[in-house]
Amino acid sequence: MIPTRPYLSYAKSKSKSIYDERRLLEQNKKIQQANNAPDDFPSFIREGFEVKVLIPESFKKSESGLLYRDVEIGTGDCPKDGQQVVFHYIGYNESGRRIDSTYFQGAPAKIRLENNALVPGFEEGIKAMKPGGKGRIIIPPELGPPVGPSTFFSAKQYEVFDVELLKVQDCQRRTVGFYSNVVCN
Repeated sequence: MIPTRPYLSYAKSKSKSIYDERRLLEQNKKIQQANNAPDDFPSFIREGFEVKVLIPESFKKSESGLLYRDVEIGTGDCPKDGQQVVFHYIGYNESGRRIDSTYFQGAPAKIRLENNALVPGFEEGIKAMKPGGKGRIIIPPELGPPVGPSTFFSAKQYEVFDVELLKVQDCQRRTVGFYSNVVCN
């Protein structure tokens, strides 16, 4: 099925014929189905380094280019720099192939914000969520992980994450004698 309105298109591409786009979209959807991607997975029309992302209008685009949508809005305050976030996620590549998941690892992730421990786009997306919230984050290559032979990622591509923010914890530095660490409650 080829999506029509109410979908938005964010493109880094030259204009192509509608036939070419439909053909590429159909190929993309077949690959996503083979990879068991979620039914509402975004569509990517890629030719070389040119990419068009087709998403429902419910997605928002930040100034940095991050695309995100709240599936469930949580309660409380959004996390801030220095706080620890506890969250579950499932990560996908453009073809809908699952690349990682804390659900399958059996435990949520715990990361302190603003320590360069997260991909920039992921951190930006999680900072927009509230505890108990669920959302989908589409990270453009510019906000994604580093690429190269020493990394897991081999090509500049969009990454898609379904995220559930479980809780936000305040952190404090604790010093005992010459020993210092950070404790989060």
